[in-house]
Amino acid sequence: MSAKIIIACEEANHVCDKTQYKEATLLEKIKLNIHLIYCKVCRKYTKNNTKLTKLVTRKPVNLDATSKEKLRVTFEKELAEQE
Repeated sequence: MSAKIIIACEEANHVCDKTQYKEATLLEKIKLNIHLIYCKVCRKYTKNNTKLTKLVTRKPVNLDATSKEKLRVTFEKELAEQE
């Protein structure tokens, strides 16, 4: 059984996502790192994904009731436009 070391960008991005949630295997991480050596686009994706994860896992922002309501209304409006 031979292990394919070179992976496509789509798979690299999937492994990057799995790594953020600590679900990637050691072999997947190795393949991702090899891919990142030669793929500038995926390096940027990984960097942005890492930034996003750090932002999301920070302490939550405390909003007053008025701000929360404005945010909820804006979100619902945008969501309705997407449907």
